[in-house]
Amino acid sequence: MGALAWLVIPVVAGVLATLWVIWSGRTRTTGDHDSLAGHQRFREAMERGTNPPKS
Repeated sequence: MGALAWLVIPVVAGVLATLWVIWSGRTRTTGDHDSLAGHQRFREAMERGTNPPKS
């Protein structure tokens, strides 16, 4: 039984390592459109904030 454990442990570790590599290497979608729209709103707010109101 001890010999079986010595064979099963590396196999289980290999399977877990393979699953980790697959999970960490997946493609992730980023909301580029939302991010760019937020950046544009930030730039517009900064431009409005630099001009003091004229009285």
